[in-house]
Amino acid sequence: MPALGSKNRIYKPLIQHKGTVIFYFCSMIDQATIERILDASQIVEVVSDFVKLKRRGVNYLGNCPFHNEKTPSFTVSPAKGIFKCFGCGKGGNAVNFIMDHESLTYPEALKFLARKFHIEVVEKEETEEERQQKDDRESMMIVSGFAQKFFTRFLWNENEGRAVGLSYFRERGLRDDIVKKFELGYCPDGKSLFTDEAQKAGYRMEYLEKTGLTIKRDDWVRDRFSGRVMFPIHNMAGRVIAFGGRILKEDPKAAKYLNSPESEIYHKSNVLYGIFQAKREISRVDKCYLVEGYTDVLSMHQSGIENVVASSGTALTPEQIRLIRRFTPNVTILYDGDEAGIKASLRGIDLVLEEGMNVKVLLLPQGEDPDSFARKHSATELLNYISENETDFIQFKTKLLLKTTEKDPVARARLIQDVIRSVAVIPESITRAVYIRECSKLLNVEEAVLYNEVRKILRSRTERQGGQLPPETPIKPRTQPVIITEQPGELINEELELLRFLMKYCHSPLFEAETENPNETEIVTVGEFIVGQLLEDELVPEKPLFQIIFNETTEKLNDENFRPERHFIHHSDARVSQLASDLLAEKWVESKRWSKAGSFTEKEEEVLEWLVPRIVNEFKLRKIKEMHLALEQQLDQLHKDKNDTELFEVLAKIQNLKKVEKYLSDNLGSRAII
Repeated sequence: MPALGSKNRIYKPLIQHKGTVIFYFCSMIDQATIERILDASQIVEVVSDFVKLKRRGVNYLGNCPFHNEKTPSFTVSPAKGIFKCFGCGKGGNAVNFIMDHESLTYPEALKFLARKFHIEVVEKEETEEERQQKDDRESMMIVSGFAQKFFTRFLWNENEGRAVGLSYFRERGLRDDIVKKFELGYCPDGKSLFTDEAQKAGYRMEYLEKTGLTIKRDDWVRDRFSGRVMFPIHNMAGRVIAFGGRILKEDPKAAKYLNSPESEIYHKSNVLYGIFQAKREISRVDKCYLVEGYTDVLSMHQSGIENVVASSGTALTPEQIRLIRRFTPNVTILYDGDEAGIKASLRGIDLVLEEGMNVKVLLLPQGEDPDSFARKHSATELLNYISENETDFIQFKTKLLLKTTEKDPVARARLIQDVIRSVAVIPESITRAVYIRECSKLLNVEEAVLYNEVRKILRSRTERQGGQLPPETPIKPRTQPVIITEQPGELINEELELLRFLMKYCHSPLFEAETENPNETEIVTVGEFIVGQLLEDELVPEKPLFQIIFNETTEKLNDENFRPERHFIHHSDARVSQLASDLLAEKWVESKRWSKAGSFTEKEEEVLEWLVPRIVNEFKLRKIKEMHLALEQQLDQLHKDKNDTELFEVLAKIQNLKKVEKYLSDNLGSRAII
């Protein structure tokens, strides 16, 4: 088979790695430690901590933890070290699993596995400034951890704690297991009882002040949370970073709830109460309930609903919404059924929409809040009520505001603008279009009018940001089907097959090739053949994922220790690892019944000599057709421009391409493997 640009040659790697690879910053973990972690992280052992697996042949099967399913489609391959769900498409290695399941970064996932398998994490030497900052943060974490244990111990073991703090929680209807689950506590009433105990235990005043646990003014020292029941606030990894404290005494000068001040480890706009306890359930059910306060979360957990978090009484922030989005795009906001609750829900809706999430709203009956309502109902009753009464934000906002504008045209116009402003913040154009259609029905306003209003809002916003909006186009009824074309950067089937064969059979012998010495032959491997063909004809796709895998394979082609499957499954770039897992996962395993019945099926590795050249030719044919189409379009333009000189050059190129296209088509015949 001729190459497109020249005669056949012996296929050798011709270039060094030039591609740009996007790596996760590995938090200064050295490569040797990373290798030890990857070697120790047996995929079955890691996944079994979170998923019940059953052996199925050489693999293991279970229900996917990333989406609801009744029939198991989640497969774990111990031989390849990967997992793959054939239902939702999730896949990767042990590190990817921990990243997705626990919502951790790459270095965090590595450290998670290092702790599990008792591997010491070796990090490169830090600067003095980095070390000091890290030490300060860690010291504050340690002090906060000590405080939580002190408050919890005082609640259960001391007379004052049991008589005041524990009695309060029980009066609120909280069971002891919920109190323990959230590590609730009590800070003793007095000037500085906690601070004195902390200093006796060796904790420095500097960090007691920085965490806000202690307030110091010259020689005057006092506990910030004296005489309050304590609600520890955990970060994503479960470490205590701050506290909320509720006063139990009648004191008009004291705030009912008091939170830790902002610090190096606590930024209230970035934290959601209960996220550590809720994250796994949010991922499992693919939905999050958002409430306002600590006790709302506790009561819903007690009712059996665990996918719930709270904004802790603060106004909802974009950072908090993005925190939820790491686990699910679906949010239902539960607020009190009073006027304040209604206004709060309206304020939060636009922020959630702006992050591209699906939002519903539930207003509870008058006089109820999530805490009181959950205490009166079982999990089933509560879920049924939510399901029957939660409302899409458009219907909610429209019906709510329509009540006050029935006979006032001016107020009705303001209502339409208010609703459309909410629609305009939605980043996804298709979702925005669906909501515009819904608004048109509810408000009895033509779609075209609403589209124009959205355009004005978007144009105004873009101009304020110094950008440009595409020229407005008239809205016409859609009479032709929408054709979805291939997205830039998206790999086509032929490219995916080439990458799969590079990963799976890179070092496998393909055939013998002649050398300059007529008495000698050279074994050409699958990797050498594919790399040589694409480089020689300058057909390497420019798509980033393809180039990462292709360039790294080319660079290591002569390295006998290079194992592409392992290299790319454990790649630092999660996109590469995901793609490798997808390409190497095998859903179907041949049943033994076939061989017992005398049936024979050829294995892929037995027909590489025929299969690999065919895949390369199909890829080339696809590229030739793309080049042919581009030249035809260029030809049309040259006809219009009457540019005869270039026109004949393009015609000659088209004729050459037709010859190559015919040759490849004849060799491929009518049967295609892709």
